[in-house]
Amino acid sequence: MTAALTARLADIAVQAEVSEATASRVLNGRPGVAAATRQRVLAAVDVLGYERPARARQRSAGLVGLVIPELTNPIFPAFAQVIEQSLSGYGFTPVLGTRMLGGATEDELVGQLVERDVSGIIFLSGLHADLTADPSRYARLAARGVPFVLINGYNDEISAPFVSPDDEAAAAMAVEHLRQLGHERIGLAVGPERFVPTRRKVAGFTRAMQRCGAEPSIRHTLFTVEGGHAAAGALLDAGCTGLVCGSDPMALGAVRAARQRGLAVPREVSVVGYDDSEFNAFTDPPLTTVRQPVRAMADAAVHALLEPMGGSPRADTEFVFQPELVVRGSTAHAPRG
Repeated sequence: MTAALTARLADIAVQAEVSEATASRVLNGRPGVAAATRQRVLAAVDVLGYERPARARQRSAGLVGLVIPELTNPIFPAFAQVIEQSLSGYGFTPVLGTRMLGGATEDELVGQLVERDVSGIIFLSGLHADLTADPSRYARLAARGVPFVLINGYNDEISAPFVSPDDEAAAAMAVEHLRQLGHERIGLAVGPERFVPTRRKVAGFTRAMQRCGAEPSIRHTLFTVEGGHAAAGALLDAGCTGLVCGSDPMALGAVRAARQRGLAVPREVSVVGYDDSEFNAFTDPPLTTVRQPVRAMADAAVHALLEPMGGSPRADTEFVFQPELVVRGSTAHAPRG
């Protein structure tokens, strides 16, 4: 083995947190390595920019569709990346379908995936989360023998495995954090009422506010920067000094709305987001947020999909994961007076 190859193997082993012997086994396509470990080594190869050796490439076990919303919200690419990594670790080839305004609808994407003979489909924040959408589309998909899993948005009219964060707990965490900082007037900026995650956030926020004897202030807009800007304006007019937002883009819009009014964040207005991405530590100010457990949820979704694909009974239940409050620089003690 040349010095260059030895150095490359050492780099891969360090990146994957395995021994050089294990990294070598993976790169040479040898058996005896756990699927999760093999996945880490191959991910390290990709991260370091090396080409995967031909011996390390597996024949695909089949195609799995992943249907997600637009890619402008960082949480969706984050989910897609982890799900695709997990699927690849089991030998499946992910096929990504993105719903965009003016582009293919969810039903059209599903039709295209079924035509490609996918082994299963994972839906992220799809029409299953919209209580005004017809849930029978999923019954028709099941009747065609295509297993599927639904992330973010439980619907009791659909028989399938669901994977969700505890949105009620997330909103309550944000309220409790702001209350501990002395904020009494706290508002919620959140998306349209027809979405299940919205309703759950509203329920958790309302209960948390009522427990401390405060009146909840809620504004529904869109889960976007512009939506957060508009909702924050109304909440600031109502005298709120603490803003809980239904997404990180909404929170960034809320920060912008406060600054346009000459209010300092967090000295005069505190803002809490939801989701968390790696960029939140670098915003101005760094964004306090409630983090979705993306990797745990993604792994659970993949496992729930693989079970019926392997012939095991389908788990028609909701797997709920606890979020985590991440405190950064966009929240501070309430202004005096």
